[in-house]
This record gives sequence, structure tokens and C-alpha cells, in this order.
Amino acid sequence: MPKQNPLEISLIVGLGNPGSQYEHTRHNIGVDFLNLLSEKYKIDMRPESRFFGISGRGMIGKQEVRLLFPTTYMNESGKAVQALATFFKIKPENILVLHDDLDLQPGKMRLKFGGGLAGHNGLKSITSCLGNNQNFYRLRFGIGKPPSHDIVSWVLGRPDSRDHEVIDEAMTQALFTIDKLFSLGVDKATAAINGFKPQSEE
Repeated sequence: MPKQNPLEISLIVGLGNPGSQYEHTRHNIGVDFLNLLSEKYKIDMRPESRFFGISGRGMIGKQEVRLLFPTTYMNESGKAVQALATFFKIKPENILVLHDDLDLQPGKMRLKFGGGLAGHNGLKSITSCLGNNQNFYRLRFGIGKPPSHDIVSWVLGRPDSRDHEVIDEAMTQALFTIDKLFSLGVDKATAAINGFKPQSEE
């Protein structure tokens, strides 16, 4: 992981699908957290047709940051990321993508740089549109695996009350930790995020 202290993130992307039928589903956890960021840092989000999404600009600490929710549907998220990143000359290593992760239990999170795509269609699209470059940051929010093999229904469904509770706890911790990410650096932020354990599991 590159040494950046504080971390130079210029673009934060929240992955999800557009439309009321997808709001607050497991697959939209990235955009749910993006909305929390926009509220906390008072970043006004508006539709931007040239960037194929909803975007805003503001400050986190001393860093100017752009937020983006691609409204292209998940499997074409890269189209929006590429358009905005190209226009503002943002490098992949200065991008943070927020997304759901089947391999993590609800309430668990991981902050990482680069690595595999774990079959996530949003990450696949972004990687492809960035010239097959996987070297961007990801904040992964666990949604767990379905009891059956019906992955599509699981990710497009809403968490039950228990999962919703621990996911909310994780988001609260992540929202607090974003300050550390931009002020104290990636190592301290990674430790706080990756080591988080919901109170309900203690």
C-alpha cells in the first residue's frame, strides 16, 4: 500500500443501483454511506449528465474531494468514474470506492488498496474503464452470504433487522474514521476500520 500521510483521495465513489426499488438494499450500501458523507461534510449532490451520475464537491479536512454516485447501474459504474476522473485528471490511486462485500459478515469492514475484484460487477467495470487498473482504494462493507445460492435476490434485497443494526454500527464507525483517513493517514484509519467489531457481537 502506498505511503500517503494524510491520504490523498480526490474522488469517493459510492456504488449502487439507481431507482427507489433499490434504495437501502445490500448492493446499495456504498451509496448509502456516500450519502452519509455528503450530509456530514455538507457536500451538495446534484445530477451531472456529463459524469453519468450524481456528484458533489466539498472539503474533508484540508482536502478537496469529489463524491460520485454512478446512476448507470452497477455493471456500468466505470463509465461514470472514468468520465469524472478523466475530466478532473484524477489518478486511480487517488480514488476510494465504497461497496458491498459478500465475503465479509454484516458489520465487518475492510479498507484496502488494490487487490482482486471478488466477482463484484461494479469493481470489474471500474477496473476495465480505468485501463484494467486495479490500483484504487476500496472500503468494503460486509453483507454476508445468503443461506441459499440465490446471490441476486440476496444482494438486491434489504437486510433484516439484526443485519441492519450491525451495518449501521459499522457505518457510524466508518464515518468517524474518515476523519482519521484524511488527517492521520491510511495506517491508523485501516486499523480502526479493519479491527472494528459491532457492540452487539461483544
